[in-house]
Amino acid sequence: MVEKKVTWLELFYDLLFVAAVSKANHVLLHADHGTISIEYLTKFVLIFIPIWWAWVGQTLFNNRFGQDIVTQRIFMFLQLFFVLIMTASLSVNFDHFYIPFFVGYIGSRALTAIQYLTVHKAIGTHQQKTAKYLGTRFWIGILISSCSLFFDSWIRYAILYAGIAVDILLPLIGRRYLIKTPIHTHHLLERFALFTLILLGESVISILAVLQSSDWTLPSILFASYTCILVIALWWQYFDPIERKLSKEIQTTGQTIIYGHLFIYLSMSSIAASIQLLFKEQLDYLFMLGFIFGSVLLYFLSTSLVFHRYRHKHLRLKNYHLVILLGIIGCFMALDLVFHVPNYAIIGEMMVFFIVYAKLTT
Repeated sequence: MVEKKVTWLELFYDLLFVAAVSKANHVLLHADHGTISIEYLTKFVLIFIPIWWAWVGQTLFNNRFGQDIVTQRIFMFLQLFFVLIMTASLSVNFDHFYIPFFVGYIGSRALTAIQYLTVHKAIGTHQQKTAKYLGTRFWIGILISSCSLFFDSWIRYAILYAGIAVDILLPLIGRRYLIKTPIHTHHLLERFALFTLILLGESVISILAVLQSSDWTLPSILFASYTCILVIALWWQYFDPIERKLSKEIQTTGQTIIYGHLFIYLSMSSIAASIQLLFKEQLDYLFMLGFIFGSVLLYFLSTSLVFHRYRHKHLRLKNYHLVILLGIIGCFMALDLVFHVPNYAIIGEMMVFFIVYAKLTT
């Protein structure tokens, strides 16, 4: 398979998602009475999933069928227009911005479906089946979500997200079609890594927020220093294996990469939010421990799962590596439950975990 490279237009396309991710992450900063309510946690997930899936849809089309030609450039620019509308309408106040959000998201997904239909007659037999399947089946989810316009209250959202759920599940259901047109593994890993940089940027923003609100006491200096090392170790742990340890020649549907990264991104968003909330001590101690350790655990499990299949066999993590890493999380959690430790000590524990994780995986 000829190696596929990321285009400048794809990088430009990612710029709008920087704003979208930032607006989604801001929802997690709504702490009230020492907790993040179920309402805001749910809204964060419900806002983040359409952002992720809209980006995934266009990325996968470019991966399998994308060419740097005028027609597809026009489609990408139209996509940018609808993504801009969707991003501008992202808010915890769903009711007030429902119509522009709907137009932005559905417009983006409809354009992706049309792109598949426009290419399916100009390519090989197996590619035709893949393009036709995706180009026709994606309309099912679009039509289901469109029915939400005829309803009000919570029913509207139930129908909207039922359509999104169908949209997300269709590639899994049609895997027998997609496996005949495998993804360009190197390109897909690179694209998801670039989106990971956007999420990592949110942690950098959290560090800046800490520095700006700091009184430059010893605890605040330690907190900021530990956080910087934590983010560097997180970067090292994610990006070093992509360059050195993963096989780019494996031909698959890429679904482990695609769906596994949803959980990586959710955990990275939670880690970024927890940095600010932990420093400002806006959360109840027990809730704070559960939130930050849960975020780190989700990141560890999802990255281990996603990269395991693509690692060269002799470079895969052994069972005792997993035991060590889980043991570190468990010991730190138990210690913090027994003793009330300061916020800089908790972030220091997270720093130690990511340093060890980076060391074992790279």
